[in-house]
Amino acid sequence: MDKFETLTGIAAPMPMINIDTDMIIPKNFLKTIKRSGLGVNLFDEMRYDDDRNEIPDFVLNKDAYRDAQVLVAGANFGCGSSREHAPWAIKDFGIRCVIAPSFADIFFNNCFKNGILPIALPQEQVDLLMKDAEKGANARMTVDLETQTITTSDGEVIKFDVDPFKKHCLMEGLDDIGLTMAKADSIDAYEAKTGSERPWV
Repeated sequence: MDKFETLTGIAAPMPMINIDTDMIIPKNFLKTIKRSGLGVNLFDEMRYDDDRNEIPDFVLNKDAYRDAQVLVAGANFGCGSSREHAPWAIKDFGIRCVIAPSFADIFFNNCFKNGILPIALPQEQVDLLMKDAEKGANARMTVDLETQTITTSDGEVIKFDVDPFKKHCLMEGLDDIGLTMAKADSIDAYEAKTGSERPWV
């Protein structure tokens, strides 16, 4: 998993509430078990018409936001089914941080396991960041996980909270497998000891 330390990038505004996982990545794209290749279908039904042409008014189809790395959204982001493809699609598109007033629990936890930083903030702070994101290509924010701060394009600094363990995992690039492999020496030593003491096991 990619480490997350400091991110400076364009922020895209998506002020909708209750953006569910089927909106993030529709069910017909869930056949793959690969984490790559889903970015092109992120928000598929909002990005394309029935003939697969881009819908110009959708935020990520606008030139200023095609390379967005931060998404500022409405409350209850990631609700609906628990599909892990949702954070896969977000990450594959290039978005590493989602800021919203609230998140669905399963989606929130899945983000950390896939190298994405979800930040929950009070509505008034999200509104401020949403307004900043509406500046287009000039809406470059800096998200610093070490100091737990977001710096707007105008230099305003907003603090955010994050679970210390989840912060550690993101900064070290450790998913569940990585956490296990970090204990590989201890696991090998235990298995060797058990094998000599109880060879019948």
